[in-house]
Amino acid sequence: MNILFLLTPKVRCEHLYDDESIREALERMELAGYQALPIIRKKDGSYAGTLTEGDLLWALKNLCQMDLKRAECHNIMEITHKKDNEAVPVTTGMEELLLKSLDQNFVPVVDDRNTFIGIVTRKSILLQYVRELTQEVN
Repeated sequence: MNILFLLTPKVRCEHLYDDESIREALERMELAGYQALPIIRKKDGSYAGTLTEGDLLWALKNLCQMDLKRAECHNIMEITHKKDNEAVPVTTGMEELLLKSLDQNFVPVVDDRNTFIGIVTRKSILLQYVRELTQEVN
């Protein structure tokens, strides 16, 4: 199966750009209701990493001294990420995609120019396998 069938395209997935402040990231993450969001480089559209709620919490403490005003002065690229979700090329097979999803809630997908094109969620992968299993049973 082609992973494009499971892809949530960039235009439909919440993401951050690398030039956003910590405060902007906090507000966008709160509105989106997600615990982690992909970061995209604004200049070339490439995947730059994953920002989590935990990363933001430590950045508020360590960079901003728990002051939201200071959070406006710091860029999200200053934040140390505990772990970035590894991106995969669009040609990745389902088995490798499933293995990646064991450690990540979502898998960022890039094209052959390393441009971020969207994400595949763990939920969409599992639902696909459930569909395949029920088809085999019937």
